[in-house]
Amino acid sequence: MYKGVIFDIDGTLVDSNDAHARAWVRAFADEQLTVSFDQVRPLIGMGSDQMIPRLTEIQKDTPEFKRLSERWKQHFQAEELPHLKAHPGVRALVERLQARGLRLIVGTSADEALVADLLKVAGVADLLTEYTTASDVEASKPEPDIVLAAVSKLGLTPGEVLMVGDTPFDIASARKAGVATIALRCGGDTRFEGAVAVYADPQDWLEQLDQSPLGKA
Repeated sequence: MYKGVIFDIDGTLVDSNDAHARAWVRAFADEQLTVSFDQVRPLIGMGSDQMIPRLTEIQKDTPEFKRLSERWKQHFQAEELPHLKAHPGVRALVERLQARGLRLIVGTSADEALVADLLKVAGVADLLTEYTTASDVEASKPEPDIVLAAVSKLGLTPGEVLMVGDTPFDIASARKAGVATIALRCGGDTRFEGAVAVYADPQDWLEQLDQSPLGKA
């Protein structure tokens, strides 16, 4: 029986994946790096420590990496964040899961400085108050560190926890941690091999909750 749920944010609770990709394209351009939207977009969901080295020769913990990350954050906060919206059914789903006694936590590759703002956009900042981010661990998704840290904070075993995400990086991260994943299509991805169930968005999952892997929770 599942006792806890780890929520990804971007693409899962908030319609923000395209926004992240646009901000990265602008950040790369600021640094005279030509990286297209189509190159960045399929990698949204993994952390910048994983994504940037895949797209450029820039490595983590270098001045260039830090500068590029700051450029991205500036673009995202100023140009994208004010226009973001939550996916349908987010608050109702979180409230229902809490009413069932499940322990909830956020596990995200998002920058820690943005988590509070993104949860406000999702309309659940008052409900989801615990989280683990890339800032808490050595390696972000698709490595298992974020999921393992979230499981530890919940005080549960991996088999008692369910991950909810929208990318193959969520699924891979959870699988390496021994955690099953429910995938949501609302983030724009379709690469869901290994997910235990797939739904359109939080509202769709809520409407089918009793028939879902959490039906007996």
